[in-house]
Formats: sequence, structure tokens, C-alpha cells
Amino acid sequence: MCDVRVDNLMDELLREIEIVNELGLHARAAAKLAGLAQKASARVWIIKGDEQADASSVIDILTLACPKGSIITVKIEKKSDLNVLEDIAKLAENGFNEDELC
Repeated sequence: MCDVRVDNLMDELLREIEIVNELGLHARAAAKLAGLAQKASARVWIIKGDEQADASSVIDILTLACPKGSIITVKIEKKSDLNVLEDIAKLAENGFNEDELC
């Protein structure tokens, strides 16, 4: 995984994340991600290719169609929300905790 990149001109944080769970970024996983994004004090975005989605919206996230193996970039508009970025990355790296469902 890539480390966090800081854009000093824009006060934003960026991190690339691979979707590792078998089902990809489906509704349940998107809801977990959106829940974390809603804790941020600023906007959080998910970027895949040329498309960008509001990470606090499950519907927006689902429009990106991210199957297993997809690389997404999480963009957070305030450096003070680093903890939210780290929580989102950890959630994705752990496969959205789907093993807990079995």
C-alpha cells in the first residue's frame, strides 16, 4: 500500500488503497466506509480512475463499481482528519471485516 501523500498547497490527504475482499466494494462494505467518512470534519472522496464519489454516500460509492483488485484513492480535504483516513485504509486492508460474518 502507498503511504499517505500530503498536498501542501491544498491541505488535503491522499492514500491509494487496494480493494482486497472477494465481493469488492459492495453495499455492506460501502456502508462501513461511509460511516467512517461521516466522522471527518471535512469532505472525504473516493477516486477510481476519472470518477470521484462522495465517500459519505453509500450510493455514490457504489457508482464507482470497485471489484476485488481495484485501486482507489481516498482524498480527505483536511490534514486534521488523518485518523479517518487511517481508519478507512485499515478497514479496506482488512477486507471490510467480512470474515466476521462467517
